[in-house]
Amino acid sequence: MNWTDERVERLKKLWSEGLSASQIAAQLGGVSRNAVIGKVHRLNLPGRAKAGGSASANRPASKRPAPAAPRAPSFAGRDTARPAARTVGANALKEDQDVNVAEPVKYTASGSVVVPISRRLSLTDLTERTCKWPVGDPLTDDFHFCGCDAQDASPYCKYHAKLAYQPVHERRRPAARAS
Repeated sequence: MNWTDERVERLKKLWSEGLSASQIAAQLGGVSRNAVIGKVHRLNLPGRAKAGGSASANRPASKRPAPAAPRAPSFAGRDTARPAARTVGANALKEDQDVNVAEPVKYTASGSVVVPISRRLSLTDLTERTCKWPVGDPLTDDFHFCGCDAQDASPYCKYHAKLAYQPVHERRRPAARAS
């Protein structure tokens, strides 16, 4: 589709009258709404005029109440909520919604756990019989592997095997407490 001078002038006239891109495309014929929008941007036309006067004078007041200040989270066993913004539709309107904040899970350490002393082996020092539990950040020089004696047919020592292979009911227990 070619934009002739006549079609461009008609586009400018319809745009200044406040018609939508879809309405202009229908009146011009043989052109899509997106083509109209693209041409309007390439021509640097100002925003469409609203029917009945200036855009700012006729803009209705917002019907939404002013957003409330966010509440500070309270972890005393009750649900807390804070507003969360999200966009709606093509105009990206802001809509406030209450979002429940989850309580943090309280961890209680067992008193009978004995943590083995790491042998601090590098990757090249590991064998089939050493624990391959990684310790620290791999991007730092302090990174190492546990290196303690591994159990039969396990890549980990007894302590790290308990961490890695938890029974199903143990993994689900913290989730049940949270609800």
